[in-house]
Amino acid sequence: MMNERQTPKFKPKRKNRGAAVAAVLCFVAAIAIVGTYTFKDYRESQREIEQMELSQAKKPEQKEQTEKSEPTNTNRIVNEKEEEVLNKPLEAVDTKETEEEEQETETQDSREKSTEQTAGKSNAVNFSSESKLLWPVEGTLLMNYSMDKTVYFSTLDQFKYNPALVISGEKGDQIISSAPGIVKSIDKTAETGTTVNVDIGGGYELFYGQLNDVEVKTGDYVDSKTILGYVGDPTIYYSVEGCNVYFEMRKDGQPVNPMDYLVE
Repeated sequence: MMNERQTPKFKPKRKNRGAAVAAVLCFVAAIAIVGTYTFKDYRESQREIEQMELSQAKKPEQKEQTEKSEPTNTNRIVNEKEEEVLNKPLEAVDTKETEEEEQETETQDSREKSTEQTAGKSNAVNFSSESKLLWPVEGTLLMNYSMDKTVYFSTLDQFKYNPALVISGEKGDQIISSAPGIVKSIDKTAETGTTVNVDIGGGYELFYGQLNDVEVKTGDYVDSKTILGYVGDPTIYYSVEGCNVYFEMRKDGQPVNPMDYLVE
């Protein structure tokens, strides 16, 4: 018989033990699940970081390759011009170069000619008191220069001052320039007919009157013996004297005696 004084042992119920075990397993499972997802997220984050670093590392290389492969605007323009020249027919290129060379040659020749003419004019037009004149026509002296006293004019039948020489000549005879100079003007008056004015430098001018078929024009440079024109019919002021050349000389606008300068 059981001793009534002996305390009976406590035995937990199996049902409570099973609940506790289940709770522990659930807790462990929850921790495992959370750990799994956390590790997965960590791996994905690391993979994304690695991809971004790799992408950034490739960009400079791609940029450098692009810059090397693509030509600059200057090189592109040069290449287009070279291609245009190469594609042109050889004949067209040669023709253009020939035309440019001809134009350059003509321009240079024109400049040289202009320089020579200018130099010749500046060196030649320098008449002075020591210079000499050629006779403008072969003939006899009909009327002499006279500004200190009057002389008789047969056609006018009167005495008057004479600022020029009146030299006889045959119609059609050549009238030459007595000195180098530049044609200043060509006029026609009732007294002297067609008259050529030549500036010979140093303030001196020569006037050739009674001309026909003038060979020069205003602005022309004439040298000694250059043909200015030809002896024409006399004006009504010299009808009695006949065909002649009116030859006047001025210094600073005032008449001077051509005989002081003419070659004897």
